[in-house]
Amino acid sequence: MPPPSYAPHGLDRRLFLGSLLGAAAVAGLSGCAGSSAADSGSKGSASAPLASKVPAGTRLKIASYQGVQQLQFKLAGLSDLPFEVSSWANIGAGPDVINAFRAKSLDLANNAGIPPIQAYYQGFDAKIVAINITRKPNYLFATKPGSDIRRTGDFKGRKLAFSQGQAQGVVLLRALKQAGLAYDDVELVPLTSNQFLTALQAGQVDVAPLANQQAPAYLKQYGPRGARTIPTDVVDLLNLLWAPASVLADRAKAAAVAAYIPRWAKGQVWAYEHPDRWNEEFYVKTQNLTLPQARSITALANKPYFPPSWDRAVAWEQETADLLAEGGFVKAFKVGALFDRRFEGLAARAVPTEYRR
Repeated sequence: MPPPSYAPHGLDRRLFLGSLLGAAAVAGLSGCAGSSAADSGSKGSASAPLASKVPAGTRLKIASYQGVQQLQFKLAGLSDLPFEVSSWANIGAGPDVINAFRAKSLDLANNAGIPPIQAYYQGFDAKIVAINITRKPNYLFATKPGSDIRRTGDFKGRKLAFSQGQAQGVVLLRALKQAGLAYDDVELVPLTSNQFLTALQAGQVDVAPLANQQAPAYLKQYGPRGARTIPTDVVDLLNLLWAPASVLADRAKAAAVAAYIPRWAKGQVWAYEHPDRWNEEFYVKTQNLTLPQARSITALANKPYFPPSWDRAVAWEQETADLLAEGGFVKAFKVGALFDRRFEGLAARAVPTEYRR
């Protein structure tokens, strides 16, 4: 049978993209990533060898959403970076990262697998430089107060919060596919993830995917009013670092990125191995959660896994791009262009064996 139509109800796909990503994104829709790559001056950068030493005076602008990276580095004793961090930007959402990359106000960011696909479709050339494989779900679905939804099959005919440019969007798409639902069976409401809680609270959507750490506070407030969560086994496989191609074409900055990657990996291992300290220092002191709430989150934490080979990650990213292309959200392309394999293995070599197999 022919594949189902995956367009959101009543929304032209280009308008749908524009509502999520703003004017900068719409401007790139008519072109392709290849044309932008040519303009960026990054041609041939992927084949240039990485410098073994970071030149003096090198600076990077790095995303550290909610201060996670800075805190991990501080607690794990990893602050001896061989370059200057000119700014730690509190930026996390994929669309915001892409806009910051375009504005040259950010050099390196930590996201899931979907933002690099979205950037490519917008015509912006950026590359993945490090990968941590996620093996347990980071997201679950939350219902609005008073909802009768109890499983993903009940999503049919409902309004679902959907952010195409973020990990939550891919989790939703994969959950619908797993439940045997076409996108035309639901109403996808274009929002960014920072709007999900407000939309749920106001009843503007029936369901929204929330990060594990958001769920306890939401249920505490709205559980008594009939809100609930619906866990699934849908995994957003990739937790990655990525950077604009123009940054990676700069030999000094590329060397700085290569020096950052091992510390990024070690910081995640430290947080996983020291849950009690991480609960206190991050979730309790900076996120205002109670210690029991923090413990419920870290109980769901993924053990870090930094694969020596990126082949599985490339295959997963291709599946995700194909899923979006099948619905008409992006054009089909080969995702190998998104990976700068000069950096492959740097994270894996920095951690103990148990975190790379």
